[in-house]
Amino acid sequence: MSYRISDIAAALGARFEGMGDLTVTGAAEPAQARADQLALAMDPRYADGLSRGQARAAVLWDGADWRALGLEAAVFAPRGRLAMARLTQVFDAGPMLDPGIHPTAIIHPEASVGEGAAIAPYVVIGAGARIGARARIAEHVSIGAGVVIGDDALILAGVRISARVTIGNRFIAQPGAVIGGDGFSFVTEERSRVEEARATLGKPGETKEQSWLRIHSLGGVTIHDDVEVGANTTIDRGTIRDTVIGRGTKLDNLVQIGHNVIVGEDCLLCGMVGIAGSTRLGNRVVLGGQAMAVDNITVGDDVVAGAATTITSNAPAGRVLMGSPAVKMDQHVEIYKSQRRLPRMLAQLADLQKTVKNLVEKGADSDP
Repeated sequence: MSYRISDIAAALGARFEGMGDLTVTGAAEPAQARADQLALAMDPRYADGLSRGQARAAVLWDGADWRALGLEAAVFAPRGRLAMARLTQVFDAGPMLDPGIHPTAIIHPEASVGEGAAIAPYVVIGAGARIGARARIAEHVSIGAGVVIGDDALILAGVRISARVTIGNRFIAQPGAVIGGDGFSFVTEERSRVEEARATLGKPGETKEQSWLRIHSLGGVTIHDDVEVGANTTIDRGTIRDTVIGRGTKLDNLVQIGHNVIVGEDCLLCGMVGIAGSTRLGNRVVLGGQAMAVDNITVGDDVVAGAATTITSNAPAGRVLMGSPAVKMDQHVEIYKSQRRLPRMLAQLADLQKTVKNLVEKGADSDP
């Protein structure tokens, strides 16, 4: 498909100058752009690449001199990343799934599939499942009994959705995601070593052989509208009540959401984040890659935690956290600076000890 510069500008909510009727078929980095591609140079540091590529049109930073850059048209984007979000939506054709239901798909007679759905080869849909209109379900997806999925879902290859899962509209699941597995919840007949350690703060105690008994997950998973789940991400069912993912929340690849967790609206959880059981995240929480939250705590609205942060206690709303265990960002920076100074401070301390020792020895030698 081809797109006119004027139409692209309208989709971005941006202004353009030059040949609005000029058409492009896709986007590229400036140095690699062909004549039929739109170069992406939303920052002055990318301008040099335009002379090495063949682009006739580009998305530029506000105030750029597009004529001096040798272009025939330009779209101006004051916020580059926002422009990228809208532009990639224009150019993304999505997965190429044939319309209708593939003959190798196995759909239970009591399941229902909405109008306009595309069901790829070897999909399995269980009894009583309800799939919304215009759903696109790629190959080798399994959907359990009684699952409800809203309209306009995009579920990519190899996703597993177990029973007792309810999902809203415009859901996106990347390959290999698993939604609705049992929670990781076990107990011993008598107080376990873990319980003992918590109660005594790790003091030595009696050890004995014990076996773990499974606590089964009787709850489900509820996912609200406009949620995206990354590749190989897992969301466990609740023990009694549902695990909940709020509207608009985005989960990156390899995220683990434990049983009974409640994640608020418009949260952003980056790769390898782990949320332990029964923890509650507020709205608009952002957790960097490999950040963790322990079980049974509350993380308030608008909390931001840097990469590899470990949240071990309740975090008040609006707090910016870093470190393990998590502390306020400015405090973490001071701690880090102090750690960097430790070798020098230890060397200074050794020098001081040597000086004091010499002074003491001299004083002893001078005594009558």
